Amino acid sequence: MPRGRRGSRVSALEGGREEEAPAAGLQPPAEAEAAAERTLLRGIFEVSGGGCDVVLGERTLRWRPIRPERPAGNSKFSLLCKEDSIELQDVFSVKLKRRHSFKQQTRGTVLGITLFICLKKEQNKLKDSTLDLINYSEDHCDIWFRELKKMLAGFSSRPKSLKIFLNPQSHKKEASQVYYEKVEPLLKLAGIETDVTVTEYKGHALSLLQECELQGFDGVVCVGGDGSASEVAHGLLLRAQESAGMHTDQVFTPVRAQLPLGLIPAGSTNVLAHSLHGISHVVTATLHIIMGHIQPVDVCTFSTTGKLLRFGFSAMFGFGGRSLALAENYRWMSPSKRRDFAVIKTLARLKPEDCEISFLPLSSSQDEGERMEQESPKSGCNGQWQTVQGQFLNVSIMAIPCLCAVAPRGLAPNTRLNNGSMSLIIVRNTSRPEFIKHLKRYTSVKNQFNFPFIETYNVEEVKVYPRNTVGYNPGEEDGSQEMPSGNTTFPWNVDGDLMEVASEVHVRLHPGCISFYGGIMEEMNDSKVTCNCL
Repeated sequence: MPRGRRGSRVSALEGGREEEAPAAGLQPPAEAEAAAERTLLRGIFEVSGGGCDVVLGERTLRWRPIRPERPAGNSKFSLLCKEDSIELQDVFSVKLKRRHSFKQQTRGTVLGITLFICLKKEQNKLKDSTLDLINYSEDHCDIWFRELKKMLAGFSSRPKSLKIFLNPQSHKKEASQVYYEKVEPLLKLAGIETDVTVTEYKGHALSLLQECELQGFDGVVCVGGDGSASEVAHGLLLRAQESAGMHTDQVFTPVRAQLPLGLIPAGSTNVLAHSLHGISHVVTATLHIIMGHIQPVDVCTFSTTGKLLRFGFSAMFGFGGRSLALAENYRWMSPSKRRDFAVIKTLARLKPEDCEISFLPLSSSQDEGERMEQESPKSGCNGQWQTVQGQFLNVSIMAIPCLCAVAPRGLAPNTRLNNGSMSLIIVRNTSRPEFIKHLKRYTSVKNQFNFPFIETYNVEEVKVYPRNTVGYNPGEEDGSQEMPSGNTTFPWNVDGDLMEVASEVHVRLHPGCISFYGGIMEEMNDSKVTCNCL
């Protein structure tokens, strides 16, 4: 139940004294705001077992218990009464409450109205709750019900129809159970129509997004892990470029995705969902979608030799890419086991990558058009580009903080969802114990970058040029085997998906190029989308 606020002294509404007015100029802010709000409906309902005077305003629903006057000489009765309220923007559904019996053929006797509310709990968690307004008059309840329904329909950012992509293979094959037991009931309660497609293989959602009709949908939802979410995001962005008539081999300034994307975490790490909501919690993610909370998110393009490879949000080259490539050979293991096994085995045969990294540091005064006019750092033009080269154990390029259970501060704690910059984290060659010490710091609140072999930069573009003449073959059990020079490829970890590239990779940042349902509460500063849940 929403928390109450103490009101001033009141008497019974019928046959009692008028409410004592506060002194001039001393009216509490909450009451002053309520007085300024136009009253739409006022009536008597039973709330939490007691009769209340209920007032429906344009933005707020308020109720005050009706209490008798204190009998003369009796100090047991308090004149203080508790006033409660909820913001209508926190209500996502309203239903008529009815009494049902087993043999009853009709809809049942009206008992009142039930409001379904989105409550904000601790640590960015959202929870659904209910408020019952009890009144046995069907006509009275019908008037209130129709007015509340009309007001809820006025929240235009809330979706009415969603396209759902469900990956049944995510994590421990729990995605279907998560959706049908936790997500679908809430979407139905909110009156949202859904069209569910169960994906059958990797890349299925991408191929469907290139063909399916999205014109009747207000948004797209992915139920799965990071790989599924990244695939759907890539598909939406690719579709937007094709709809705009852009040549998708070279995307320098992509257009925004046409529909927002919702993520229901059902994977093993859920980095994207965790970064987006501040928590990996199915109900929280669902309520963000229902409430229509929109959060723009920065996107990266990954390209090589002028050809677009994919859209994404984070990437790791070196240790991060090698461990993922190794883990892909052990798909028969559970996700957590094969991840841990691959990390341990990659650490056992730890080796650096010989490469050159060029990057364009963040410049708030320089827009993307100006950057595109600059010459490539390979051309010999110094400009604002900087270059580092040598032996690197790991290179991380991240446009989002990459929060997860094993990294509570995030893999890139200095970036945000939509701040127009990427974090470039370079780990130079060092001893295995020192590198392990750096990795362990991610699980704590200590500074994981406070080592002499680590460099961090806020950047807008990055180019990674591997200088090894041989690639990496994770399929060999007896260690890292050199590939023939003609088959040189280097593994990248892009949003938890393996991307193998035979040459340099160019990463560009594109601010706010896709919108998601959600957002960490402390970071949502747009008054039209900020969740002011109780």
